[in-house]
Amino acid sequence: MNADNPRRLGLAMAALCCLSASASAHEITSASNQAVMASFDIIETRIVTDRGHAIFRTRVRADAGAVTPNSIGKFEGSDVYAYVWPTTLNSWDVGFERDQGIVALAVTFHPDFDDAAYGGKNRDRWHPHWVILNEDKACPGGLKVKDIPDGTKPRLPETWPGAPILIDSPEFKTDLTADIVEVQIPLEKIGAIATASYDGVTAGLRVNANLHAPLLCVTGVFKVASGDLSLPGKVVPGK
Repeated sequence: MNADNPRRLGLAMAALCCLSASASAHEITSASNQAVMASFDIIETRIVTDRGHAIFRTRVRADAGAVTPNSIGKFEGSDVYAYVWPTTLNSWDVGFERDQGIVALAVTFHPDFDDAAYGGKNRDRWHPHWVILNEDKACPGGLKVKDIPDGTKPRLPETWPGAPILIDSPEFKTDLTADIVEVQIPLEKIGAIATASYDGVTAGLRVNANLHAPLLCVTGVFKVASGDLSLPGKVVPGK
C-alpha cells in the first residue's frame, strides 16, 4: 500500500468511526461526540509550520492524556493508547524505505514496555513516534504497524528503537496540557511536511499475545477527525 493512496486506509477506519467534520485551510474541526471519552474526543486538529518547526496539535473535549491503558505486567498482550496524525508523507521522508505505507506521527502511552531510542525509558510518559501503517485483516481494527520480516535489513532511522516493526522514537518536544496535545518537530527533520495533507485520529493498539507478525495491531478507533480519514487537512505557514 503506497503512501499516495490514503483513501484505502480510510475505508478500514471509517467502518469503526464515522463523524461529521469540516476542514479549513489551517485545521480539521469535528463536532463533539459524548459517546467518545473526553480525552479522545477530537474537536480540532491542525499542523502548521512556524519559526523553524512543524507544530502538530490536536484539541480534545477535555483532559488530554488523562486516560492511559491498564498495566498487565508484561509486554505480550499489552495495550497502547495513541493520538495520531496520519499524513501523505512518504516513508522515505522520515527515514524508512520508500512507499512502505501510511506515515503517521503518534503520541503514545504504554505502561508495560519501553521503546525509546538507544535503550531509553519511556513507559511512564506520553511520547512521540513515527509509525508506518498498513492494512491487515488479522488485526481487529484492520490496521497494523508494518512488520520487518525476519532476515531483512531495511533502511531505518537512527532512532529506531530495535523493535521488528517500522517505528521511530525521536525526541521531539511533546506537551499534553488541558485539552491540547502538541508536538514540535524541527523542520530540518521533516522538510517535506510543507506540502503534506493530514488527518487526526485517537486509537487503541495492542501487542500480539504470541509476539508474532502482526506484532502491533490497531484494535479500535476512538475518533477520526474528518470522519472518513480522507486527510483533508493542509499544512500552511503559521501567522
